[in-house]
Amino acid sequence: MKYIVCEEPGIFLLNDKQKPERAADEALIKIHRVGICGTDLHAYAGNQAFFKYPRILGHELSGEIIDVGDNPQNLKNGDRVLVMPYVSCGDCVACRQAKTNCCTNIEVLGVHTDGGMQEVLAIRTELLISSENLSYDEMALVEPLAIGAHALRRAALKAGETIVVVGCGPIGIGILKLAQLQGAHTIALDVAESRLEFVKEKIGVDHIVNVSQNAVAEVAKITNGELATAVFDATGNKRALESGVDYMAHGGRYILVGLSKDDLLFNHPAIHAKESSILCSRNATLEDFQLVLNNLKHFPSDVFITHKVNFTEMITHFDSWLSPENKVIKAMVSFTD
Repeated sequence: MKYIVCEEPGIFLLNDKQKPERAADEALIKIHRVGICGTDLHAYAGNQAFFKYPRILGHELSGEIIDVGDNPQNLKNGDRVLVMPYVSCGDCVACRQAKTNCCTNIEVLGVHTDGGMQEVLAIRTELLISSENLSYDEMALVEPLAIGAHALRRAALKAGETIVVVGCGPIGIGILKLAQLQGAHTIALDVAESRLEFVKEKIGVDHIVNVSQNAVAEVAKITNGELATAVFDATGNKRALESGVDYMAHGGRYILVGLSKDDLLFNHPAIHAKESSILCSRNATLEDFQLVLNNLKHFPSDVFITHKVNFTEMITHFDSWLSPENKVIKAMVSFTD
């Protein structure tokens, strides 16, 4: 079978290998779709944390079961499934608290262990969710949206709050839309006018602010000087991460969803004066996936996927997805029509 490996930063190779064999608690999945996210882009560029090369990328996955035995989920051959790509141990202190998303020994597909950029994947059945009502495209969108759902759950968002989301990529867009559905007022920040226009026109956010302006003053104007009770960083950019608290109201929460490899520096008096709650949000849990599945009908999946290529053509297109002028929101790799 064919697979694509990121051999080192900036280098993909298309290779062949034997189809995997499954363990008793696993199923073999014929991959149909792989969504491309910031993790993949950063890994290719050489600036992704928790990463070693060579690595088969891909963790936003949907496919079809082609071989499975008896299993508690009652999955069967031919089932259309999406993949929860977080392989947890089930025994550590985090897992015992139902925080499998930050398992001490976690292996995320496409990051710590090889992912779905291959024709067939062996995966534990407990990480598969069957859905006959969604297309393969829609199923591959559930994981990135679940990241946003988890961030909102970490923030304990309440209806009527005003939030700021910094970064209007796929994760930020998911946070904005799900926050709307939970009754929040939304302010979107980005440096790219095209992305700000997208979230205004397609997602319907309440306000957009270009960070190149005096963004803190703009947020203050929108909120009558109070700022936002919850701020989410969905950029992973060091400078953006460090400045996110500037948009936060006194008594507010700052949720770090994006991931940087760098040390972060905050002014202690500034964050202390606000009695800031600074929270990290990592991955997602089954609860978050289920919330997204229950709300996917409200999400504009058709316009969210802006670029789509066949698996064998992915290598020649990947570089272009790094360029802001190509206005990529979500790129999708297809193994089938």
